[in-house]
Amino acid sequence: MPPERVITDDAPRTDNPYSQGVVAGDTLYVSGYGPVDPETGEEIDGDIEAQTDRVLDNIAAVVSEAGGDGLDDAVKLTVYVTDLDDYERVNEAYGARFDEVPPARVCVEVARLPGDVRVEMDAIAYLG
Repeated sequence: MPPERVITDDAPRTDNPYSQGVVAGDTLYVSGYGPVDPETGEEIDGDIEAQTDRVLDNIAAVVSEAGGDGLDDAVKLTVYVTDLDDYERVNEAYGARFDEVPPARVCVEVARLPGDVRVEMDAIAYLG
C-alpha cells in the first residue's frame, strides 16, 4: 500500500508543504507540533508545562485520526526546546502523559523553532 496522508482539524493545519502525519504500513510518522491551538492557529498562553500538554494533545489528535489510540500508540518522540533550562519542567509534564511503557525519546536544545515557540515535538506511532 502506498503511504497515506493524515488530515485532522483537531491538530494545527498549515499551508506549508508537509502532512500532519503519514501512515506507511503499520507506522505513523507525525510532523512536528508546537503549542498551537488548532482552532485559532495561535500559540497558547501558559507556562512550559501547559505548552508541553498542548503539543502532546496535537500529536495525540493526529494519532487518533490515523486510527490509533492517541499517545498510547507512540513509540518514539523527539522533543525540541529552545532553552534546556526548561528540561525538567517539560519532562514532568511529558511524563504525566505516559503510563507503563513510555515511548523512546530524544530531547535536544535548538536555537529557534518556527513561530518562536519554546517547545516542539514530532512522533512515530505503531498502529498495528
